[in-house]
Amino acid sequence: MDFEKLHREESGRILATLIGLLGDFDLAEEMLQEAYAVALQKWPSDGTPANPRAWLISTARHKAIDRLRRDQRFERKSEEIAKTAEIAAQPEGDREEEMFADDRLRLIFTCCHPALPLEARVALTLRTVCGITTEEISRAFLIPVATMAQRLVRAKGKIREAGIPYRVPSPEELRDRLDGVLLVVYLIFNEGYLASSGDALIRRELCAEAIRLGRVMCSLLPAQAEAQALLGLLLLQDSRRDARVSAQGELVLLEEQDRGLWHGEQIQEGTELVKSALRRGAAGAYALQASIAALHANAKTAKDTDWPQIAALYDALLRMHTSPVIEVNRAVAVAMARSVEEGLALLDELERREELEEFHLLPAARANLLRRLERMGEAANAYRRALSLATNDIERRFLRRRLTELEKLRDLRS
Repeated sequence: MDFEKLHREESGRILATLIGLLGDFDLAEEMLQEAYAVALQKWPSDGTPANPRAWLISTARHKAIDRLRRDQRFERKSEEIAKTAEIAAQPEGDREEEMFADDRLRLIFTCCHPALPLEARVALTLRTVCGITTEEISRAFLIPVATMAQRLVRAKGKIREAGIPYRVPSPEELRDRLDGVLLVVYLIFNEGYLASSGDALIRRELCAEAIRLGRVMCSLLPAQAEAQALLGLLLLQDSRRDARVSAQGELVLLEEQDRGLWHGEQIQEGTELVKSALRRGAAGAYALQASIAALHANAKTAKDTDWPQIAALYDALLRMHTSPVIEVNRAVAVAMARSVEEGLALLDELERREELEEFHLLPAARANLLRRLERMGEAANAYRRALSLATNDIERRFLRRRLTELEKLRDLRS
Protein backbone atom coordinates (compact mmCIF):
# COMPACT_ATOMS: atom_id res chain seq x y z
CA MET A 1 0.00 0.00 0.00
CA ASP A 2 1.41 3.42 -0.99
CA PHE A 3 0.78 5.36 2.23
CA GLU A 4 2.16 8.62 0.82
CA LYS A 5 -0.26 8.43 -2.13
CA LEU A 6 -3.14 7.54 0.20
CA HIS A 7 -2.30 10.46 2.47
CA ARG A 8 -2.07 12.92 -0.40
CA GLU A 9 -5.28 11.82 -2.10
CA GLU A 10 -7.48 10.96 0.89
CA SER A 11 -6.36 12.88 3.97
CA GLY A 12 -8.46 15.95 3.15
CA ARG A 13 -11.57 13.81 2.72
CA ILE A 14 -10.90 11.85 5.89
CA LEU A 15 -10.12 14.97 7.91
CA ALA A 16 -13.31 16.64 6.70
CA THR A 17 -15.39 13.75 8.04
CA LEU A 18 -13.44 13.58 11.31
CA ILE A 19 -13.83 17.31 11.97
CA GLY A 20 -17.55 16.88 11.37
CA LEU A 21 -17.64 13.97 13.83
CA LEU A 22 -15.36 15.41 16.51
CA GLY A 23 -15.99 19.14 16.12
CA ASP A 24 -12.32 19.93 16.70
CA PHE A 25 -9.58 20.57 14.10
CA ASP A 26 -6.65 19.67 16.36
CA LEU A 27 -8.25 16.51 17.77
CA ALA A 28 -9.22 15.34 14.29
CA GLU A 29 -5.69 15.85 12.95
CA GLU A 30 -4.12 14.11 15.93
CA MET A 31 -6.46 11.12 15.77
CA LEU A 32 -5.90 10.78 12.03
CA GLN A 33 -2.14 10.57 12.65
CA GLU A 34 -2.75 7.86 15.26
CA ALA A 35 -4.95 5.97 12.80
CA TYR A 36 -2.17 6.14 10.20
CA ALA A 37 0.28 4.77 12.77
CA VAL A 38 -2.01 1.80 13.46
CA ALA A 39 -2.41 1.22 9.72
CA LEU A 40 1.35 1.20 9.19
CA GLN A 41 1.61 -1.44 11.89
CA LYS A 42 -1.33 -3.65 10.86
CA TRP A 43 -1.82 -3.43 7.10
CA PRO A 44 1.51 -5.01 6.04
CA SER A 45 0.60 -8.21 7.91
CA ASP A 46 -3.22 -8.17 7.89
CA GLY A 47 -3.64 -6.77 4.39
CA THR A 48 -5.08 -3.46 3.20
CA PRO A 49 -8.79 -3.15 3.99
CA ALA A 50 -11.26 -3.00 1.14
CA ASN A 51 -12.10 0.62 2.00
CA PRO A 52 -8.97 2.23 3.50
CA ARG A 53 -10.69 5.60 3.98
CA ALA A 54 -13.58 4.15 6.00
CA TRP A 55 -11.12 2.05 8.04
CA LEU A 56 -9.03 5.11 8.92
CA ILE A 57 -12.11 7.16 9.84
CA SER A 58 -13.46 4.39 12.06
CA THR A 59 -10.07 3.85 13.75
CA ALA A 60 -9.58 7.57 14.34
CA ARG A 61 -13.12 7.84 15.72
CA HIS A 62 -12.52 5.07 18.26
CA LYS A 63 -9.15 6.60 19.19
CA ALA A 64 -10.91 9.92 19.86
CA ILE A 65 -13.50 8.22 22.07
CA ASP A 66 -10.72 6.49 24.03
CA ARG A 67 -8.82 9.77 24.39
CA LEU A 68 -11.87 11.69 25.66
CA ARG A 69 -12.77 8.90 28.10
CA ARG A 70 -9.22 8.93 29.49
CA ASP A 71 -9.42 12.69 29.92
CA GLN A 72 -12.70 12.33 31.78
CA ARG A 73 -11.04 10.23 34.46
CA PHE A 74 -9.01 13.25 35.45
CA GLU A 75 -11.39 16.08 34.62
CA ARG A 76 -15.07 15.20 34.93
CA LYS A 77 -16.24 17.91 32.57
CA SER A 78 -19.85 17.56 31.63
CA GLU A 79 -19.24 18.97 28.15
CA GLU A 80 -16.48 16.44 27.47
CA ILE A 81 -18.72 13.57 28.66
CA ALA A 82 -21.50 14.85 26.43
CA LYS A 83 -19.10 15.10 23.46
CA THR A 84 -17.94 11.50 23.98
CA ALA A 85 -21.51 10.25 24.15
CA GLU A 86 -22.40 12.17 20.99
CA ILE A 87 -19.43 10.77 19.04
CA ALA A 88 -20.05 7.24 20.27
CA ALA A 89 -23.70 7.50 19.24
CA GLN A 90 -22.77 8.32 15.62
CA PRO A 91 -23.62 5.29 13.45
CA GLU A 92 -20.76 3.56 11.65
CA GLY A 93 -20.88 1.76 8.35
CA ASP A 94 -21.60 3.79 5.25
CA ARG A 95 -22.17 7.09 7.04
CA GLU A 96 -18.72 8.39 6.10
CA GLU A 97 -19.24 7.61 2.41
CA GLU A 98 -22.75 9.04 2.33
CA MET A 99 -21.77 12.29 4.01
CA PHE A 100 -18.39 12.76 2.33
CA ALA A 101 -19.47 15.51 -0.08
CA ASP A 102 -21.22 17.57 2.60
CA ASP A 103 -18.31 17.15 5.01
CA ARG A 104 -15.75 18.29 2.48
CA LEU A 105 -17.83 21.28 1.47
CA ARG A 106 -18.21 22.23 5.13
CA LEU A 107 -14.46 22.02 5.62
CA ILE A 108 -13.68 24.12 2.54
CA PHE A 109 -16.14 26.85 3.49
CA THR A 110 -14.92 26.83 7.10
CA CYS A 111 -11.27 27.18 6.07
CA CYS A 112 -12.19 30.02 3.71
CA HIS A 113 -14.48 31.87 6.12
CA PRO A 114 -14.26 35.66 5.59
CA ALA A 115 -13.61 36.21 9.32
CA LEU A 116 -10.14 34.71 8.82
CA PRO A 117 -7.27 36.74 7.31
CA LEU A 118 -6.71 35.85 3.65
CA GLU A 119 -3.24 34.38 4.22
CA ALA A 120 -4.68 32.18 6.98
CA ARG A 121 -7.43 30.94 4.66
CA VAL A 122 -4.84 29.93 2.07
CA ALA A 123 -2.64 28.13 4.61
CA LEU A 124 -5.52 26.38 6.38
CA THR A 125 -7.02 25.19 3.09
CA LEU A 126 -3.70 23.72 1.96
CA ARG A 127 -3.14 22.07 5.35
CA THR A 128 -6.57 20.58 5.99
CA VAL A 129 -8.28 20.21 2.62
CA CYS A 130 -5.21 19.27 0.57
CA GLY A 131 -3.26 17.47 3.30
CA ILE A 132 -0.02 19.38 2.62
CA THR A 133 2.26 19.43 5.65
CA THR A 134 3.11 22.63 7.48
CA GLU A 135 6.73 22.20 6.36
CA GLU A 136 5.70 21.91 2.70
CA ILE A 137 3.47 24.99 2.89
CA SER A 138 6.15 27.08 4.59
CA ARG A 139 8.68 25.97 1.96
CA ALA A 140 6.32 26.82 -0.89
CA PHE A 141 5.72 30.34 0.45
CA LEU A 142 9.32 30.77 1.64
CA ILE A 143 8.50 31.62 5.24
CA PRO A 144 9.82 29.92 8.39
CA VAL A 145 8.04 26.75 9.53
CA ALA A 146 7.40 28.30 12.94
CA THR A 147 5.69 31.30 11.33
CA MET A 148 3.45 29.08 9.22
CA ALA A 149 2.66 26.84 12.21
CA GLN A 150 1.66 29.88 14.27
CA ARG A 151 -0.52 31.13 11.42
CA LEU A 152 -2.35 27.80 11.39
CA VAL A 153 -2.72 27.76 15.18
CA ARG A 154 -4.21 31.27 15.13
CA ALA A 155 -6.61 30.35 12.32
CA LYS A 156 -7.91 27.29 14.14
CA GLY A 157 -8.14 29.28 17.35
CA LYS A 158 -10.17 31.95 15.58
CA ILE A 159 -12.58 29.29 14.27
CA ARG A 160 -13.00 27.90 17.79
CA GLU A 161 -13.24 31.20 19.68
CA ALA A 162 -15.48 33.00 17.18
CA GLY A 163 -17.75 29.98 16.88
CA ILE A 164 -17.37 29.92 13.09
CA PRO A 165 -19.95 27.35 12.00
CA TYR A 166 -18.87 24.13 10.32
CA ARG A 167 -21.50 24.19 7.59
CA VAL A 168 -22.23 24.91 3.96
CA PRO A 169 -23.62 28.46 3.54
CA SER A 170 -27.31 28.90 2.89
CA PRO A 171 -28.35 29.52 -0.74
CA GLU A 172 -28.64 33.24 0.08
CA GLU A 173 -25.04 33.34 1.38
CA LEU A 174 -23.52 30.94 -1.12
CA ARG A 175 -22.64 33.39 -3.88
CA ASP A 176 -20.64 35.74 -1.66
CA ARG A 177 -18.98 32.89 0.22
CA LEU A 178 -18.20 30.97 -2.97
CA ASP A 179 -16.34 34.00 -4.31
CA GLY A 180 -14.06 33.83 -1.26
CA VAL A 181 -13.37 30.12 -1.79
CA LEU A 182 -12.59 30.60 -5.47
CA LEU A 183 -10.26 33.47 -4.60
CA VAL A 184 -8.28 31.20 -2.27
CA VAL A 185 -7.95 28.57 -5.02
CA TYR A 186 -6.91 31.29 -7.50
CA LEU A 187 -4.28 32.71 -5.11
CA ILE A 188 -2.81 29.27 -4.43
CA PHE A 189 -2.44 28.69 -8.16
CA ASN A 190 -0.98 32.16 -8.81
CA GLU A 191 1.70 31.71 -6.16
CA GLY A 192 2.63 28.43 -7.82
CA TYR A 193 2.41 29.75 -11.39
CA LEU A 194 4.59 32.81 -10.79
CA ALA A 195 6.43 32.34 -7.53
CA SER A 196 6.82 35.71 -5.85
CA SER A 197 10.37 34.96 -4.74
CA GLY A 198 13.01 32.26 -4.63
CA ASP A 199 14.93 30.32 -7.26
CA ALA A 200 12.00 28.65 -9.06
CA LEU A 201 9.59 30.38 -11.40
CA ILE A 202 6.92 27.70 -10.95
CA ARG A 203 6.06 25.86 -7.73
CA ARG A 204 4.33 22.96 -9.39
CA GLU A 205 2.98 21.40 -6.21
CA LEU A 206 0.92 24.53 -5.54
CA CYS A 207 -0.41 24.61 -9.11
CA ALA A 208 -1.34 20.94 -8.83
CA GLU A 209 -3.11 21.45 -5.49
CA ALA A 210 -5.05 24.44 -6.82
CA ILE A 211 -6.20 22.41 -9.83
CA ARG A 212 -7.18 19.56 -7.53
CA LEU A 213 -9.17 21.99 -5.37
CA GLY A 214 -10.80 23.39 -8.50
CA ARG A 215 -11.88 19.89 -9.51
CA VAL A 216 -13.26 19.28 -6.01
CA MET A 217 -15.31 22.48 -6.17
CA CYS A 218 -16.71 21.60 -9.60
CA SER A 219 -17.67 18.10 -8.47
CA LEU A 220 -19.25 19.28 -5.21
CA LEU A 221 -21.00 22.31 -6.72
CA PRO A 222 -21.70 21.29 -10.33
CA ALA A 223 -24.22 24.10 -10.87
CA GLN A 224 -21.63 26.85 -10.24
CA ALA A 225 -20.48 27.97 -13.69
CA GLU A 226 -17.88 30.41 -12.34
CA ALA A 227 -16.13 27.54 -10.51
CA GLN A 228 -16.03 25.71 -13.84
CA ALA A 229 -14.56 28.81 -15.50
CA LEU A 230 -11.85 29.03 -12.82
CA LEU A 231 -10.87 25.39 -13.31
CA GLY A 232 -10.69 26.00 -17.06
CA LEU A 233 -8.44 29.02 -16.46
CA LEU A 234 -6.08 27.05 -14.20
CA LEU A 235 -5.79 24.17 -16.68
CA LEU A 236 -5.12 26.50 -19.60
CA GLN A 237 -2.45 28.45 -17.72
CA ASP A 238 -0.82 25.31 -16.37
CA SER A 239 -0.73 23.72 -19.84
CA ARG A 240 2.28 25.93 -20.69
CA ARG A 241 4.35 24.96 -17.65
CA ASP A 242 7.07 22.98 -19.49
CA ALA A 243 7.69 25.76 -22.01
CA ARG A 244 7.97 28.69 -19.59
CA VAL A 245 11.49 27.86 -18.41
CA SER A 246 14.30 26.60 -20.69
CA ALA A 247 16.47 23.55 -20.04
CA GLN A 248 19.06 26.02 -18.73
CA GLY A 249 16.59 27.41 -16.22
CA GLU A 250 15.95 30.64 -18.10
CA LEU A 251 12.57 32.39 -18.41
CA VAL A 252 10.96 32.05 -21.86
CA LEU A 253 8.38 34.65 -22.84
CA LEU A 254 5.01 33.50 -24.20
CA GLU A 255 5.74 34.63 -27.75
CA GLU A 256 9.04 32.70 -27.79
CA GLN A 257 7.79 29.45 -26.22
CA ASP A 258 7.94 26.10 -28.03
CA ARG A 259 4.23 25.37 -28.38
CA GLY A 260 5.00 21.72 -28.98
CA LEU A 261 5.77 21.54 -25.25
CA TRP A 262 2.31 22.77 -24.30
CA HIS A 263 0.00 20.09 -22.94
CA GLY A 264 -2.70 19.62 -25.56
CA GLU A 265 -5.00 17.49 -23.41
CA GLN A 266 -5.12 20.23 -20.77
CA ILE A 267 -5.78 22.88 -23.41
CA GLN A 268 -8.65 20.81 -24.78
CA GLU A 269 -10.16 20.17 -21.34
CA GLY A 270 -9.71 23.76 -20.24
CA THR A 271 -11.21 25.13 -23.45
CA GLU A 272 -14.26 22.86 -23.15
CA LEU A 273 -14.75 23.93 -19.52
CA VAL A 274 -14.64 27.59 -20.53
CA LYS A 275 -17.11 27.09 -23.36
CA SER A 276 -19.46 25.19 -21.06
CA ALA A 277 -19.19 27.85 -18.33
CA LEU A 278 -19.95 30.62 -20.82
CA ARG A 279 -22.95 28.72 -22.21
CA ARG A 280 -24.25 28.38 -18.65
CA GLY A 281 -23.99 32.10 -18.03
CA ALA A 282 -20.60 32.58 -16.40
CA ALA A 283 -19.67 36.22 -16.90
CA GLY A 284 -17.38 37.00 -13.98
CA ALA A 285 -13.67 37.75 -13.75
CA TYR A 286 -12.61 34.11 -13.98
CA ALA A 287 -14.72 33.55 -17.11
CA LEU A 288 -13.12 36.57 -18.80
CA GLN A 289 -9.59 35.59 -17.78
CA ALA A 290 -10.24 32.02 -18.91
CA SER A 291 -11.45 33.29 -22.29
CA ILE A 292 -8.19 35.24 -22.67
CA ALA A 293 -6.16 32.17 -21.68
CA ALA A 294 -8.10 30.05 -24.21
CA LEU A 295 -7.27 32.49 -27.03
CA HIS A 296 -3.57 32.31 -26.13
CA ALA A 297 -3.55 28.53 -25.71
CA ASN A 298 -5.35 27.76 -28.96
CA ALA A 299 -3.24 30.04 -31.18
CA LYS A 300 -1.04 27.78 -33.34
CA THR A 301 1.72 30.40 -33.47
CA ALA A 302 2.38 33.69 -31.69
CA LYS A 303 1.37 35.55 -34.87
CA ASP A 304 -1.99 33.75 -34.88
CA THR A 305 -2.95 35.21 -31.49
CA ASP A 306 -6.22 37.15 -31.67
CA TRP A 307 -4.92 40.27 -29.95
CA PRO A 308 -7.92 42.49 -30.81
CA GLN A 309 -10.25 40.02 -29.07
CA ILE A 310 -7.88 39.76 -26.10
CA ALA A 311 -7.76 43.57 -25.80
CA ALA A 312 -11.57 43.68 -25.89
CA LEU A 313 -11.77 41.07 -23.14
CA TYR A 314 -9.35 43.09 -21.00
CA ASP A 315 -11.58 46.12 -21.56
CA ALA A 316 -14.53 44.11 -20.23
CA LEU A 317 -12.47 42.81 -17.30
CA LEU A 318 -11.38 46.34 -16.41
CA ARG A 319 -14.99 47.56 -16.44
CA MET A 320 -15.87 44.77 -14.03
CA HIS A 321 -12.88 45.12 -11.73
CA THR A 322 -10.79 48.30 -11.65
CA SER A 323 -7.20 47.21 -11.19
CA PRO A 324 -3.89 48.76 -12.27
CA VAL A 325 -2.47 45.24 -12.74
CA ILE A 326 -5.22 44.48 -15.27
CA GLU A 327 -4.42 47.83 -16.89
CA VAL A 328 -0.82 46.68 -17.45
CA ASN A 329 -2.03 43.53 -19.23
CA ARG A 330 -4.56 45.54 -21.23
CA ALA A 331 -1.86 48.00 -22.33
CA VAL A 332 0.30 45.13 -23.62
CA ALA A 333 -2.69 43.70 -25.49
CA VAL A 334 -3.43 47.13 -27.02
CA ALA A 335 0.23 47.40 -28.09
CA MET A 336 -0.04 44.06 -29.88
CA ALA A 337 -3.54 44.67 -31.30
CA ARG A 338 -3.21 48.29 -32.43
CA SER A 339 0.15 49.96 -32.01
CA VAL A 340 3.16 49.79 -29.72
CA GLU A 341 2.97 53.57 -29.22
CA GLU A 342 -0.62 53.38 -27.97
CA GLY A 343 0.20 50.59 -25.54
CA LEU A 344 3.26 52.46 -24.27
CA ALA A 345 1.19 55.62 -23.70
CA LEU A 346 -1.15 53.61 -21.47
CA LEU A 347 1.80 52.25 -19.46
CA ASP A 348 3.33 55.71 -19.15
CA GLU A 349 0.05 57.01 -17.74
CA LEU A 350 0.02 54.17 -15.21
CA GLU A 351 3.55 55.01 -14.17
CA ARG A 352 2.63 58.68 -13.65
CA ARG A 353 -0.21 57.62 -11.34
CA GLU A 354 2.34 55.86 -9.09
CA GLU A 355 -0.13 53.11 -8.12
CA LEU A 356 2.28 50.31 -9.00
CA GLU A 357 5.57 51.66 -7.68
CA GLU A 358 6.59 48.26 -6.32
CA PHE A 359 5.19 46.12 -9.18
CA HIS A 360 8.16 45.01 -11.28
CA LEU A 361 6.07 43.92 -14.27
CA LEU A 362 5.10 47.54 -15.09
CA PRO A 363 8.67 48.72 -15.85
CA ALA A 364 9.38 45.31 -17.43
CA ALA A 365 6.44 45.77 -19.82
CA ARG A 366 7.55 49.35 -20.58
CA ALA A 367 11.08 48.13 -21.26
CA ASN A 368 9.81 45.54 -23.73
CA LEU A 369 7.74 48.10 -25.68
CA LEU A 370 10.55 50.69 -25.61
CA ARG A 371 12.92 48.04 -26.97
CA ARG A 372 10.49 47.33 -29.81
CA LEU A 373 10.52 51.04 -30.64
CA GLU A 374 14.36 50.99 -30.50
CA ARG A 375 14.42 53.58 -27.73
CA MET A 376 17.32 51.68 -26.19
CA GLY A 377 18.43 54.12 -23.49
CA GLU A 378 14.92 54.42 -22.06
CA ALA A 379 14.44 50.65 -22.34
CA ALA A 380 17.65 50.04 -20.39
CA ASN A 381 16.51 52.37 -17.61
CA ALA A 382 13.15 50.56 -17.44
CA TYR A 383 14.90 47.20 -17.22
CA ARG A 384 17.06 48.52 -14.38
CA ARG A 385 13.94 49.67 -12.55
CA ALA A 386 12.27 46.27 -13.04
CA LEU A 387 15.42 44.50 -11.86
CA SER A 388 15.50 46.57 -8.67
CA LEU A 389 11.93 45.47 -7.84
CA ALA A 390 11.89 41.80 -8.92
CA THR A 391 12.34 39.20 -6.16
CA ASN A 392 12.15 35.96 -8.15
CA ASP A 393 15.64 34.77 -9.16
CA ILE A 394 14.61 33.46 -12.59
CA GLU A 395 12.87 36.72 -13.47
CA ARG A 396 15.89 38.67 -12.25
CA ARG A 397 18.21 36.63 -14.49
CA PHE A 398 15.93 37.28 -17.47
CA LEU A 399 15.83 41.03 -16.83
CA ARG A 400 19.58 41.16 -16.31
CA ARG A 401 20.13 39.28 -19.59
CA ARG A 402 17.86 41.69 -21.50
CA LEU A 403 19.65 44.66 -19.95
CA THR A 404 23.06 43.24 -20.93
CA GLU A 405 21.85 42.69 -24.51
CA LEU A 406 20.68 46.30 -24.73
CA GLU A 407 23.93 47.66 -23.33
CA LYS A 408 25.99 45.63 -25.81
CA LEU A 409 23.80 46.82 -28.69
CA ARG A 410 24.17 50.42 -27.55
CA ASP A 411 27.98 50.02 -27.38
CA LEU A 412 28.04 48.62 -30.92
CA ARG A 413 26.05 51.56 -32.23
CA SER A 414 28.11 54.21 -30.46
